[in-house]
Amino acid sequence: MMVRVSLLKKDKLYIALALIIIALWVSPYFILGEKAHMRILDNMDSNIAWYKVLMNSGQLYGSIHANIPQVINGQLSRNAIYSEYYGIVQLFRFFPAEMAYGLNQTICRFIAFLGMYLLLKKYVIKEDLGILRVGAALTFALTPFWANGMLSTLGMPLALWAFLNIRNREQTRVSILTITLLPFYSTFMLGFCFFLSGMGVFWLVDVIKKKKPQLRLFFSIGYMTLIYLAIEYRELLSLVLAKEKTNRSEFFESKNSLATTIRLIFKNYVVGHYQDPTLYQFVILPTSLFALVVIILNKSWRQEKLFIGLHLANFLLSVWYAFWWYKGWVPLKERVSILNTFNFSRYHYLKPMIIYILFALSLQILWRFKRKSIWRPIVALLVILQIGVLIPSNEQIAYRHSPSFGQFYAVNQFNDIKKFIGKPVQDYRVVSIGLHPAIAQYNGLYTLDTYNNFYPLSYKHQFRKIIAPELAKNKQLANYFDQWGGRCYLFVSELGENKIFSKKSKTMIHQLNLNVPALKQMGGNYVLSAVPIKNAKENSLDLQKVFTSHDSYWRIYLYKII
Repeated sequence: MMVRVSLLKKDKLYIALALIIIALWVSPYFILGEKAHMRILDNMDSNIAWYKVLMNSGQLYGSIHANIPQVINGQLSRNAIYSEYYGIVQLFRFFPAEMAYGLNQTICRFIAFLGMYLLLKKYVIKEDLGILRVGAALTFALTPFWANGMLSTLGMPLALWAFLNIRNREQTRVSILTITLLPFYSTFMLGFCFFLSGMGVFWLVDVIKKKKPQLRLFFSIGYMTLIYLAIEYRELLSLVLAKEKTNRSEFFESKNSLATTIRLIFKNYVVGHYQDPTLYQFVILPTSLFALVVIILNKSWRQEKLFIGLHLANFLLSVWYAFWWYKGWVPLKERVSILNTFNFSRYHYLKPMIIYILFALSLQILWRFKRKSIWRPIVALLVILQIGVLIPSNEQIAYRHSPSFGQFYAVNQFNDIKKFIGKPVQDYRVVSIGLHPAIAQYNGLYTLDTYNNFYPLSYKHQFRKIIAPELAKNKQLANYFDQWGGRCYLFVSELGENKIFSKKSKTMIHQLNLNVPALKQMGGNYVLSAVPIKNAKENSLDLQKVFTSHDSYWRIYLYKII
């Protein structure tokens, strides 16, 4: 009895330490405020600005036919931005953007820890090995997840714990509450549709093995799916009621050769995907492979079916991901449109959960290994090493050389620009060169350019006329725009795909070649450029003023289209 009490105290100590580490991890967002660093890709260049634009538009609860006036001449559908029922949208509604982002990080990481810990404790590591459960849960919670997905990946362990509880008729009320609330703080299309379809496979296998219908599990999966579909009503109805094609219909994904595909399998298996990085290649991968060798040598692999299964699943997900981009898919994708408009490769979103459960099991195998007195401190060391691997991924470290939140959005500098122009923002249109249009959008300017994955295909074709002379110079840029088009940007051949030019940059554009009549026809009035344009007059651009600010990352050249 005394031993049991001692173990419980140790568990609580480990949990308290883990919670302190998570709190320290997210504290810079609240301490630094606008000086905090955040990821730019698929974050500050898009989602954060979208939330601000949405709030300013007055269309948060707009109809499914509503548009956002500020973006692409009012042709951006309200349905292109997250549903109003998502928690992250409400955070940005009630808090300043930098604080909302910090709160989102905090919520996600604490719930990630809770979910993984509960799952491991009840269904994976049932022995009194708190250090393993807490260590694996903590490292999982510190992974550099895609913040705008909320709990789309980090919430999966909690959802799995709840579903297994419902299946086993245990803790049913709290489990139903869990699967009811999770959809409001995670996405269906970018995470949980893959998890729920995986749960569907699990249910089917369970039915076959147990020869029972397992109706509780079946209906709980359906229940959670229906909640997601209700929340995602905008996207679903926009697909059903679409009267014209969107830029998604020109997505061209499958273009890799067989050799490239095979290389991609192993790249994804070792390194992962940028939207759900696990950073497992340095500690977890060798640890799990060594644990695999241990159970093979000890001939105990029959008792470690979950461990073997997770190893296999991890690899097969990388195979599926890589082959989704294989050119052999093209004939089928040409016949079935949903294979182009929906990215089925994203089953890799399951990998973070799988990998960190695998980490816990690997540690457990080593903990039981011969000469336990040697291996047990090594197990603790492996947890510490994985935390060490994750520390550089903290946004304040990983993006310390990038502009901070305040430097990126440069609010004071853009206020000066708006004052200089001296007209209501709705009365003119701007485009950007060398910086993301999200910056102008965040500051209330009406833009012809944007980063969105759901806007009219006709607009993409119209906008292409402006940059056609530049795309003709650069085949890579042309393919980037034509075969995707999510970034409807004023691309310039001399700059390539680079959209970050600081005020210290010496870069300049020597031979810009725009279709200015097409730009005027779309209502363009001003060009915001992060670099000087040497042949501006040849493009009917008149330099009005150069704007600099000590708290901005940019030097902005304001050109009027004449």
